[in-house]
Amino acid sequence: MTDVAAEQATKADPAGQDDSGFARLAMVTIDCADPVALAAFYGELLGWETRHADEQFAILDNPEGGSPIGFGRVSGYRPEPWTEPDGGKHFHLDFYVDDLEAATARALALGATEPTYQHGRTLKVLIDPAGHPFGLAPLDA
Repeated sequence: MTDVAAEQATKADPAGQDDSGFARLAMVTIDCADPVALAAFYGELLGWETRHADEQFAILDNPEGGSPIGFGRVSGYRPEPWTEPDGGKHFHLDFYVDDLEAATARALALGATEPTYQHGRTLKVLIDPAGHPFGLAPLDA
């Protein structure tokens, strides 16, 4: 955990106290080659503000008060393949959207790409500029 990420964990629960378990999610951090660029992509996609950004790490604040999203530079980063049904992945994010067509168009305009393979009917899978898959799902699905 970087110093910035550790600071965010402390801010999420300053007293370190929580009745629901022995740990709380402080932040999800996504590995990438360019944290500033990937934070800008997701900031625009979600409408979240950038709290911190430098060459090594960037953080987007969750305006609803939930956990922020971090982006950390990894030397030699290579995205996992996902464009085929048997492709691998380490994680993916799913987002609810009001209008699937409009949200897909906006994400593509921001730099996402759409793989040929789609594994479901109600979830649209796109690939972020760093090569991570993410899903868009209509709220009413």
